Amino acid sequence: MQNATQPLNDTLISKSLSAADYVPTLDAMLSRTLARIDLKKQQGLRTPDELWIVDHNNVYTLGQAGKEEHILQRTNTPIIKTDRGGQVTWHGHGQLVVYWLFDLDSLKWSVRNLVSHAEQAIEDVINDCLRSSSLPNTDNISAHARRDAPGVYLYADASAADNDANTDTNNLSFDSTIMLGKMASLGFKIKHGFSYHGIAINLNCDLSAFNAINPCGYAGMQMLRLSDFVTMQKEPAAQTVQPISESLSYETITQKLIDNIAKRHAGLIELRAITPK
Repeated sequence: MQNATQPLNDTLISKSLSAADYVPTLDAMLSRTLARIDLKKQQGLRTPDELWIVDHNNVYTLGQAGKEEHILQRTNTPIIKTDRGGQVTWHGHGQLVVYWLFDLDSLKWSVRNLVSHAEQAIEDVINDCLRSSSLPNTDNISAHARRDAPGVYLYADASAADNDANTDTNNLSFDSTIMLGKMASLGFKIKHGFSYHGIAINLNCDLSAFNAINPCGYAGMQMLRLSDFVTMQKEPAAQTVQPISESLSYETITQKLIDNIAKRHAGLIELRAITPK
């Protein structure tokens, strides 16, 4: 597990972990959060908030109130019970996981603010990638959060969709849009005003891992990955082959997300009105 730390501003740093096993990462995240809580309580110190950018080894995680019935099939992939909110999900290579170790009280953020900033940061990055895509039939697709189910989903403009699209019972329509599926999940834990855990975005992972579960507790939920909607490079070294407008890498998308979150943390991006979906 490689570890690289980078300051983003005076009150925010990022930390990158590759090929990370889940349990040691969770233990380290909880330990850091408890230490920060103690420093604030005992000495009144505001420590820098942290973004942990994690490439996890394959794992299923079951939230604090998670139900075993949402695990449909036992595989060789470990199943770990954890203390975040939400049901069961999968983490693994090709998925971008970002843990938000934030002092919400110092930021003057409510838990709802945290969730909305997370969802809107994901929306911003996915929609930016979709606009830069050179793949056909993506002009009418956009990313949005839902009020009734945390996460970020892709929607297609129904007016531009095939007339038969509405026959798919897995598609849920809101106004003039049809839901194609879920691309990003989120689940946080708040302890004494400090957040940890965070978000997971499917970039170019193998989606078959989700077949063994009801993702986030939703039976039949179609999981999506960004690489099926935009051109993504498989290797970072290929960055010089095509311009960024035509091809995106795991690294460039990660940087887009970090930049967006850092601006939100600094108060440079305000929350939009929460989606009615």
